[in-house]
Amino acid sequence: MANDVKEVGQIVWVDLTIPNAEKVVQEFYRSVIGWETNAFNMGDYNDYVVATPQGKETVAGICHARGANASLPPSWIVYIKVKSLDESMAVAKANGGEVLTAPKEFGGARFCLLKDPAGAVFAVMEGDAGS
Repeated sequence: MANDVKEVGQIVWVDLTIPNAEKVVQEFYRSVIGWETNAFNMGDYNDYVVATPQGKETVAGICHARGANASLPPSWIVYIKVKSLDESMAVAKANGGEVLTAPKEFGGARFCLLKDPAGAVFAVMEGDAGS
């Protein structure tokens, strides 16, 4: 999932941000689904990249609700590729949505969290995080 170059409109990534990521990823998702986990060093703690039980495909991230992620809701968030992050933010606001976070950068990508008029939270991403 994360290794492919995605087109505009496709889901690029999915992650979960929660207070105790290590415990949840090890004790719940690993046992329930069989996901393999790889630590992703965040400085003074690790977040996790998870892969299929065979470890062949990276499928998601599970992150601690710390630092820049401290305000994220404890839910699975999909990241959808857009042509222009700034334009998508403006259009979302004009259509009753809300920009929840200022743009952030990761790799070669920029992203932010939005809320649609019904209250659903998702992220939009411009660029490719792997570039």
